[in-house]
Amino acid sequence: MQKKLKQLLKKRNKGFTLIELLIVMTIIGILAAISVPNYRWGIIKAKEAVLREDLYNLRTTIDQFYADQGKYPDSLQDMVDKKYLRDIPKDPFTNLKDTWVVVTPPPAGEGQEVKGSVYDVHSGSDVIGTTGTPYNEW
Repeated sequence: MQKKLKQLLKKRNKGFTLIELLIVMTIIGILAAISVPNYRWGIIKAKEAVLREDLYNLRTTIDQFYADQGKYPDSLQDMVDKKYLRDIPKDPFTNLKDTWVVVTPPPAGEGQEVKGSVYDVHSGSDVIGTTGTPYNEW
């Protein structure tokens, strides 16, 4: 009799009950619901950091080009051709190289001519960032 009881207990303890499985699945669902928004927020913050770095590098390179050449570059590709940049970076929000918005130089005073056409750059994305301003105004 004891032998049969031990065999029954061994057979019963081999798996999980439905309640146990439902509790584990509920806990996993709650953890996923909490972590997904944090993950998405982290992705946006990382893209913003890349955009800030790219804009800083592009603007610094434009200034270096102007200091060396005495004029602004005619295009972003002009800076690549003259080895000021290895390559034009991708805009992290549009994921393209050709969506950078180029700002032309302000007009010079009387009798002075401004050479070149790239004075500043902005992102091509009109999505509003975490700071409340669109990325194309950064």
